[in-house]
Amino acid sequence: MANLLKTMATAGALWSSTLWADPLAGTKTVWLVDGEGRRTEIATVTFSPGGEETGYAIDWNEDVFSDHFLSMRPFKCLEGPDKHWCHVPYPYDIRRQVSPDDLTDLEYDFLFLWKGASEYGINMWNGVYYRLEASGDRLTGRLHELDMDLLSAPPAPGTLRPLSEGDLHEADPDSHWLPRLLIE
Repeated sequence: MANLLKTMATAGALWSSTLWADPLAGTKTVWLVDGEGRRTEIATVTFSPGGEETGYAIDWNEDVFSDHFLSMRPFKCLEGPDKHWCHVPYPYDIRRQVSPDDLTDLEYDFLFLWKGASEYGINMWNGVYYRLEASGDRLTGRLHELDMDLLSAPPAPGTLRPLSEGDLHEADPDSHWLPRLLIE
């Protein structure tokens, strides 16, 4: 009996730690991280498991963003000393479904572009795309550069994800203000 209880306790601990380590479970905080490791909380994301894929909803932390009117459009931007990081809501249909092997929809929801703090307008080729990877109980995003002009026209009918690997270019983390995105 003692061995059975010990086995059940071990199995329960493994099951519990597996749930705890699930990066696509529950509500998690979304951070942008600068080169010095300082974090800015930009949102929370709540995951809702549903079969093979997990749905999610994002609640943005509006308090950290400033309103800017750039190139004839409103943007929500984080203001840094040298650069502003402006959120670019993905303008087309998105399923908001992810799996451990496919985090693309979530990546599309965290598109940004940067502009110099003293610049008047924006340059769409200064796009920021965070490529996400699961690591334990969190998701880590590495900054990639992207020409946002690729999203200026709607994708072909039936195309949910118009960006390809060739459109993304891994960036030197030391050359950007906010090189990492964390969801934990």
